[in-house]
Order: sequence, then structure tokens, then C-alpha cells
Amino acid sequence: MAMSILTHILSGLFGMGSWVTICGLFVELPLIVPHVPEGWYLPSYVSVIIQMANIGPLFVTLMHRFRPGTLSETAVIYFIVGFGILASLLLAFFWSETVVVQGVERSVPLLLLIFFISIVDCTSSVTFLPFMTQLKAEYLMTYYIGEGLSGLVPALMAMVQGVGVMECVNASQILRSNQTHLNSSEGNANYLVPSYQPANFSVEAYFFFLTAMMVVCLVAFLLLNYHPAVARERPNNIPESHWKNKKSENKPMMSSQRTVQKARSSFGKGTYTWVQVVYIYIIITWVNALTNTGLPSVQSYSCLPYGDQAYHWSATMANVANPIACLITIFYTQRSLVLMGVLTSLGSLIGVYIMAMAVLSPCPLLVHDTSGAVIIVLAWFLFIFVLSYVKVIAAVILRDEGHSALVWCGAVVQLGSMLGAVTMFPLVNVFDFFTSGDPCSTNCL
Repeated sequence: MAMSILTHILSGLFGMGSWVTICGLFVELPLIVPHVPEGWYLPSYVSVIIQMANIGPLFVTLMHRFRPGTLSETAVIYFIVGFGILASLLLAFFWSETVVVQGVERSVPLLLLIFFISIVDCTSSVTFLPFMTQLKAEYLMTYYIGEGLSGLVPALMAMVQGVGVMECVNASQILRSNQTHLNSSEGNANYLVPSYQPANFSVEAYFFFLTAMMVVCLVAFLLLNYHPAVARERPNNIPESHWKNKKSENKPMMSSQRTVQKARSSFGKGTYTWVQVVYIYIIITWVNALTNTGLPSVQSYSCLPYGDQAYHWSATMANVANPIACLITIFYTQRSLVLMGVLTSLGSLIGVYIMAMAVLSPCPLLVHDTSGAVIIVLAWFLFIFVLSYVKVIAAVILRDEGHSALVWCGAVVQLGSMLGAVTMFPLVNVFDFFTSGDPCSTNCL
């Protein structure tokens, strides 16, 4: 039992390193933005950089597809985690440095390092998850709990740091224009604007914390590979050397040469038809487009009109929802394709409400009513909770289909994230489809 608990802990710590640097960067943006020349355009740049970093998972996926067995998954994980540690450490020293490019000051070191940590986190989707096939199925749920904590732990640290703590003051009291990063009415010196309070500790210290979390991930991965207790938790107690050299790793992702009877597909173990396989991957694409980039792009628009506290509680509760949903799957695991569809529809409907409030910003429904703030926080919690449960159902199904199925799962996760970002970026940044909610606004009646 103690050995099982150890493996669960290591799986969670390993999963926690998957997206911790990017999630940590996003929650730290309110402190970074006032000190960089890009200002509040920086989040948009980060979204584009993350999509560019998909060259990492694309390379890994293509290698698995066309050169199966050539790429050592364990070696790739060691490389990207080590690279992530180095990039996070360099961020602590160079995040505020600028370079003049064609006469314009730019945060080239910051943007370059963000690209590096994005490659690390994006590539983890097609390496960390398939690696978990080396352990029993129950540890996949623990991994997902850790992945959820990769967003929650940095968010909690940012709350301790005091990120986003503000008060509404008269515009005439603001001496520096970069403190007014939220939209406000112009031409009237008596309007209120948000003034953000100094943090409890520095951005540099926060990046050192992220570096430490990546080190913990590396140590957990080392123990998952070499600790004797973990070896006993592999399916049927198969030795680690067998997993590293097993012939099934050398099969193409989707075998085109196996003839299949009874209308079953040649995907994985042939449990599902091609229609069902496509259905599963479409749901994964849609869910990740919504949860990873689509709705998060408008979270501030949907929440800030209800006040600063509503915004921070919605962000925090959304990060809490993910590990809770993953925890439930440990005790109540489902593989129902119908349930996947029902929950995806439910989560999408909640997403429609969130999107509607973002479109109505800065004057959404119940903007001056406490119930409005409660509803939007609850909506964000349920939205992430329901769709996170869908993600785990899909992962459990594909885990049963083998290593290749999970590699494709990771690739489709990144595809969904990219589609969400590509769709929302022009709406938010080019066409100004959304109007930023001002927590200090008094114009909505």
C-alpha cells in the first residue's frame, strides 16, 4: 500500500511539471506587464508564441508515425524537463531586459524564453501522457490530478504574492500611464481607474519558485524510472527494460496493414470503429479548444465587470475544478462514449453563457448584483470541472488502446489548443470584438 501511495505521489508530481511554467507565467502577467514595452499586448504575443511552439509536439508525433522506435521517449522527457529548468531559471534573471529592434524597444529575451518554455510544455502533451502507459491505469488519473495542479499551485502562489490586488482611485491620482491597463472612459479626469498594489515578493522570486517546481518534476521522473517500488507497479510486474524496448513501441501510430473483421478499426487494439475513434478525437479537440485557449482568452472580459474579486475567484476556482474532476475519476471511472457526448454538450452550454457575458462586457447581466458575481464564478468552476472530466474519460479510453493512442491524444490536445487560439486571437486583438470590463466602472445601470 505504501508503495502504491509513493507511485501516486510521484505520478502527480510528474504531471504537475507538464504545464506549470506557462500557467505560472499567465498568472504573473499583471506584475510583468507594467515593466515591459509591450504592455497589455504581451498576453496576445504569448498566445501566438505558444502556438508557434507546437513545432515540438509536431516533430515528436511525426517521428512516432514515420520513424517508430527511433525516438527515445524517456530521453526526450529528460531533455525537455532539463531545458525547462534552464529556461525558467534564465527568466528570473532576464525577464525585464530589453533590446532595441529597428529603433523600437522590445522584450526580446523575455519573448525568446517564453518560446522555449512553451516548447517544453507543448511537447509534454505528446511525451508525458504516453509515458504513463508504463504504469497501471489508475496512475493515469493521478497524473491528470498533477496536471491540474500545474495551474492551481502557481495561482495560489500568485495570490500569496498579491498579484492583482487593487483599489479604485481617481484617475488624477495616477501618475504613470502604465498603471491604467484596463479600459476606462476618456476625457473626464474624475473617472475611477484600478490601481494595483505592490507585490509581497518579486517577479524574480516567483520565477525561482517555478524553476523549483520543474526540478521536482525531474526528480519525480527519475524515481518513476529507477525506484524499485515503482517497478512493482507496472502492469503484470513487467520489468522496466521490457517497457523501454517493447516491440509495440515500434509499431506505426495507425497500422494500415492489419486487416480487421467485424467493422472494427485498425486503431490501437481495434476495440472501436473508425467512426467512434473519430468521435473521440473530435471531442478531445473541441474540449481542449474551449478550455485551453478559447474561453480563457475572454476570461477577463467575462469576469472583471463583476469586480476584481470575481475575476480572481473565477480563475482560482477554475484551477481547483480540474484536479477535483480528476480525483473523482479515481473512484468513479467511466468509459461511456454517450456520457462523453452528454458532458461535452453540458460544458459547452456553460461555455456559451460565459461567452455571452464576455460579449456583453462591460455591462453583462446582473453586473451590479452579488448574484451575478456568484453565477460567473460558479459557471467557470462547472465549465472546467465538467470538461476536465471529459478529458480524463477520453484519456482512460485511449490508454486502454495503447501507447500510440495516447501519443495521438497529446497531438490532438495541441491541435485543439491551436484552433482555439487561432479563432480567438483575431476576435480579441484585431477586430476588437470584446470590450474590456472595468471593475471600477460606474457607467452600467
